[in-house]
Amino acid sequence: MTRCPWSTNDPLYVQYHDCEWGVPVYDDRMHFEFLTLESAQAGLSWITILRRREGYRRAFANFDPQVVALYDQAKVEELLQDEGIIRNRQKVEAAVNNARRFLEVQQEFGSFTKYIWSFVGGKPIVNHFTELGQLPAQTPESVLLSKDLKKRGFKFVGPTTVYAHMQAAGLVNDHLVSCERHREVQELICDL
Repeated sequence: MTRCPWSTNDPLYVQYHDCEWGVPVYDDRMHFEFLTLESAQAGLSWITILRRREGYRRAFANFDPQVVALYDQAKVEELLQDEGIIRNRQKVEAAVNNARRFLEVQQEFGSFTKYIWSFVGGKPIVNHFTELGQLPAQTPESVLLSKDLKKRGFKFVGPTTVYAHMQAAGLVNDHLVSCERHREVQELICDL
């Protein structure tokens, strides 16, 4: 199978590339998972996060924002001792804060899915890049989304982190056209 060149031979990377990256996500829990992981990734490699994903699932109640929103300072201190996650106080506290903000967005819009997909008109942006160097770090859409998330009180959601979330959650299809997943992912697109 021809893959995007960033997908190394590491089985975790291959599985992530082949089965998840760029697939449109319409499930709120999955959006919270990607948002939490992308925020944790800031300044680190994505493979570092993928290797700790199961630790994050365990530590953050399988990414149930209703449970995570109830985490108190004692729970944060406990998480800072958990070797299964990135033990950075700001990132752990951001995950708890973001769970609370996530619930507020769900309350206002009916779902986080409806909210986030509105930034791309309810349909993925399909790019046709031929080289990795063409992929942007951020776009006007990610800048707008980042600003809105920050205005709502979310943390660790800069435009680059938000664009990574948009790529992961299929709001954009950034598989290179030479990658077999470009066409496959495009076929999964449906209107919201």
